[in-house]
Amino acid sequence: MRILSVIGRKNAGKTTLTVALAAELVRRGRRVMTIKHGHHPADVDRQGTDTYRHFHEGRAERTLIAGPAIRVLFERTADDYDPIGLARRYMDGADLVLCEGFKRTALPKIEVWRRGLGGPPLHEPAAANATEWLALVTDDRDLGIAPRCPVLSFNDTNWLQTLANLAWERALVL
Repeated sequence: MRILSVIGRKNAGKTTLTVALAAELVRRGRRVMTIKHGHHPADVDRQGTDTYRHFHEGRAERTLIAGPAIRVLFERTADDYDPIGLARRYMDGADLVLCEGFKRTALPKIEVWRRGLGGPPLHEPAAANATEWLALVTDDRDLGIAPRCPVLSFNDTNWLQTLANLAWERALVL
């Protein structure tokens, strides 16, 4: 199993890039699974549903809803945001796990940066973790920094194929 993280500032396009990269890798025959980092407890179950009642009112440790084509697991856990541990526990059988977020975790990173959002890229070439960046994907090559990773432009014709190659070759192998 390989793992990497897609990072960037708020509204930079992390989800869009993660979805595009996952689709490209699946098109290549890879088993791709994803983990989304959240900053607050997820409350995806609606009050009054059976699963909500099992989990919240019944205080079950785990509640699984199983349908014909999808399963969702609700689980009480410690505040553990370790994407490597999560991948090992829940992503068995993946060729590649794409994490969205986890910018402070020591994982290979792809940063999406858009000039219009303000602020510089998160990548700091002089930082101790600068080598964690696999690529910086942007709408503007004038970054104001000299990155220590390849810079790919959304305007390039083959940016997604190049990014998928980098992701596969340089992701952390677990």
